[in-house]
Amino acid sequence: MHISRVDLNLFIVFEAIYAEGSVTRASLKLNLTQPAISHALGRLRVMFDDPLFVRQGHMMVSTPLARSIIEPVRHSLRGFEVTLNKLNRFDPASTEKEFSLALRDVLESTVLPPLMVALEREAPHARVAAVQVDRRELESELQAGTLDCAIDVLLPLAADIRHTRILADRTLVVARRGHPRLRDGITLDQYLAEEHILASSRRKGPGIEDFELSRLGMQRKIRLRCQHYFAACRVVSQTDLILTMPERYARVANQQFDNQLLPLPLEMPAWDVYLYWHANVEDDPANRWLRERLTAAMMG
Repeated sequence: MHISRVDLNLFIVFEAIYAEGSVTRASLKLNLTQPAISHALGRLRVMFDDPLFVRQGHMMVSTPLARSIIEPVRHSLRGFEVTLNKLNRFDPASTEKEFSLALRDVLESTVLPPLMVALEREAPHARVAAVQVDRRELESELQAGTLDCAIDVLLPLAADIRHTRILADRTLVVARRGHPRLRDGITLDQYLAEEHILASSRRKGPGIEDFELSRLGMQRKIRLRCQHYFAACRVVSQTDLILTMPERYARVANQQFDNQLLPLPLEMPAWDVYLYWHANVEDDPANRWLRERLTAAMMG
């Protein structure tokens, strides 16, 4: 089939249904009526001689053929978008683009406020979707263009995933103000004697600081394992448990708890944070503008 006989708008509909899993949500995303989306899906089914999506409950589940073509379709659509952005020179003041950013929850409170201040000033109509993505899917989502950028620790990704370090954070100890044994700082012996909170999204396994302690033949006592630093900070404020966490987030999360922030009595490598994007948007004006604002947000 020659491309001149194909309505390329159909592929925009295809990608929207695939991403949203629903004709209704695809219509909202594209600002089209549901009949228009259904009509486009019908044309796609005839074109490929395949149902492409099968309804299961409230979801439209993709067929094997749809799953096999989604990546090249997304790659092509991303290429068109980059080309148009170059031609239009990207005007932040008028853009209505939604930027999709993969961001761990620990970084949201430090990245999003300065980023949104910059957008309010320079790109008042732009929108941001901060999402959490499985690290195993990060590379494919950046390549497909479903993510514009990602911020995370150093990850082993392919060469076409560009990255740059945007933050080198140190680690602090958090303890409640008035802690009976930690009124004048904390020594390594005290650190090991206290009971600790480990904040981790993983169900089991040591924290970064535990690897360093293990290397020195030492071990701390974990009394509580929880998922989020914010919850851990609140527990610290009401108990004698202590918490080890990155400084930047510690200063934000503990403002309302008035906990002590103490130097970690242990040499630890910096907590490095990296900005990631795909090579195919290296020179895309919109993506480059976003990367500059994200870098400024983290370094500010």
